[in-house]
Amino acid sequence: MTLNGPASPVSAYTCPVVPKSHAGPTAKYLFSTLIFGLFLGLAACTDPDMPPDAPPDTPGEDQVSDPAGPTLSKTAFEALPGWESDDHGAALDAFRRSCDRILAAPSTRVLDVKTGDAIDYGTTGDWQPVCRVALSAGAAADPRGFFEKGFQAFAVTAENGQNGLMTGYYEPEIEASLVRKGPYQTPLMAKPSDLQRLDLGEFDPSLKGETIRGRLEGGRFVPYPDRAAINRGALDPANLAVAWVKDPVDAFFIHIQGSARLKLPDGSVARVGFAEKNGRPYTAIGKVLIERGALSREAVSMASIRDWLAANPDEMQSVLEANQSYVFFNRRDLGGPGLGPVGAGGVALSPGRSLAVDRRTHALGAPIWLEAVLPGDTDPTQKLMVAQDTGSAIRGAVRGDYFWGSGAAAGAKAGEMKADGRFWVLLPTPLAAKQR
Repeated sequence: MTLNGPASPVSAYTCPVVPKSHAGPTAKYLFSTLIFGLFLGLAACTDPDMPPDAPPDTPGEDQVSDPAGPTLSKTAFEALPGWESDDHGAALDAFRRSCDRILAAPSTRVLDVKTGDAIDYGTTGDWQPVCRVALSAGAAADPRGFFEKGFQAFAVTAENGQNGLMTGYYEPEIEASLVRKGPYQTPLMAKPSDLQRLDLGEFDPSLKGETIRGRLEGGRFVPYPDRAAINRGALDPANLAVAWVKDPVDAFFIHIQGSARLKLPDGSVARVGFAEKNGRPYTAIGKVLIERGALSREAVSMASIRDWLAANPDEMQSVLEANQSYVFFNRRDLGGPGLGPVGAGGVALSPGRSLAVDRRTHALGAPIWLEAVLPGDTDPTQKLMVAQDTGSAIRGAVRGDYFWGSGAAAGAKAGEMKADGRFWVLLPTPLAAKQR
């Protein structure tokens, strides 16, 4: 689930922001000489919802900083807000799933190939010793002690010194059919064979983790058709559909969330997950409705967006097509009971314990202590989560998307979540000593 999101229905009016660290002269030269034509006519997107003003964490004497990114401040576990009251066993279960992947990888491989150097997450070899302990009976018997003995916590302060934005996402449950029939007329399509992805980091190291997508036409690499063109027949769903749903709005939100559980006519359940996307700019339709004066900023939520689209069917298609990005899917195993779809980290997501992060800053597989006010609460929730997913709208060193699980109840929580929050990243103790 590398996702066009996780851009939750609330973060469906946020947009990705290109980091300053990727705007150096060499990067500009590459864009202008190698692939300039690909970006002609594509508008930049800015996030209208900046995190609220808040003082940064008070830096201590063990402060670690990077002028191009966040500041790390060494923090004792007893100083983490709410540390003693968390269910560390639930966090350990989620971390163990990431450890299975880490232990299977060569020890010389970096923990996450898409992560920059603002935080040194090291190699899988730096994480494999603590992962071996994580899978032991001793860790299960004393999960809190496992984390305290094996890790060092660091408060993460964003470059702008403000608290971060925390949103939520979920996995929809939608009525669907594997064949086109009756009311099932809107396709969820597989990745087309001509869709190609270029890794810009292969051209210049300053573009590490940045990719573009398109296809070859007449010897030129050109942008892939956008949502409107695909809706009008640029692709043939008869050859590409993996499932059919009743409602184009449901299909759109499956694109936003990146996966879905499909309730089939015979009573069985199937799952589809993210396979690829067309590479066109992501535009949040909540932002579009705000700009059109259809909804106020304060009123935007998953429910209000759905209600507006239902009440304005003549405008529905133009609003949905304002988001040029289009997601392709494949069939996935249902996996273990209670678990979500497989995230970008290659493991099944754990409701309430898996976090989507900006991979340019944070490596998938890393534990992160989160503080944020969850929907319906007045006091902040403080809990240990694991970075196991990412998304186009998740941009920033202190930017998270909280995975709520599957179904309508999870969707209601995800649709309400929009709060400021704080991160503390946990690094294996030997690796922590290497931080600049």
